[in-house]
Amino acid sequence: MRGRMRSADIKSYAEAFTLGEPLTGYGIGVVVRSDNTKVKNGDHIYGMLTHEEYSVCKDLEGLTIIKNEHSLPWSAYVGVAGMPGKTAFMAWKEYSRAKKGETAFVTAGGGPVGSLVIQLAKLDGLKVIASAGSDEKVKFMEAIGADVAFNYKKTKTSDVLSKEGPVDVYWDNVGGETLEAALDAASVGARFIECGMISGYNADMPIHNLLNVVAKSISMNGFIVFRLEHKYEEEFYATIPQKVASGKLKYTEEVTEGLDKVGDVILAVQKGQNKAKAVIRVADA
Repeated sequence: MRGRMRSADIKSYAEAFTLGEPLTGYGIGVVVRSDNTKVKNGDHIYGMLTHEEYSVCKDLEGLTIIKNEHSLPWSAYVGVAGMPGKTAFMAWKEYSRAKKGETAFVTAGGGPVGSLVIQLAKLDGLKVIASAGSDEKVKFMEAIGADVAFNYKKTKTSDVLSKEGPVDVYWDNVGGETLEAALDAASVGARFIECGMISGYNADMPIHNLLNVVAKSISMNGFIVFRLEHKYEEEFYATIPQKVASGKLKYTEEVTEGLDKVGDVILAVQKGQNKAKAVIRVADA
């Protein structure tokens, strides 16, 4: 959502938010009336929804009917079983080329994307180094299997990577100095998966050691999840909800009640003050 908070004159992969109009974001909605034979009252749909109590959709374009065969909490479908989960699962499948015994470094490992990446890497037999911005998130990363978990605000990233690396797969959510440290610590042939660069959202953060990409034959892939959905969506829904329901994959969430709290929650996420996946509950599903 942060990337859409910009002038409409600045073009990007997602449209800018419009001043005076409700925000949109991924959500779960309950159908209360339908004139469409493909969907009935009581069905739950997932997709890009408007932040409002009631919405009218002319068709199902961009929306998915969720069966929830494993009886997960509906909030899971905006987190580990929704877009953040897809982001982790699909890009890991597409770009990691993970091999048992390798080392992965995951940033923002306490968040909904990074925490699933940690667990996917462990399932593939990798050693995982993970960073986050609070001691509470460090404990969570340790609980889900990270071999080395640290608070980057207290421990220098380059020191950890120098000791625990080299890094074969780097999952980047932050960019900036952390990306520089990962480039210095990368192995020859390392794969860098560029999911986000939050350190540069409000200011330019130039990278000074990109020559490592050449010197170490690093593969660096940026991605947008919807460009991978056609390839992995069926496998995602057939795999991830079942593993979450069985307890094989763990997640955390922070549920806030009421649309009037949206602004506060978005600000907390941008400041890194949230302790888990932020979810707004508009009404009981």
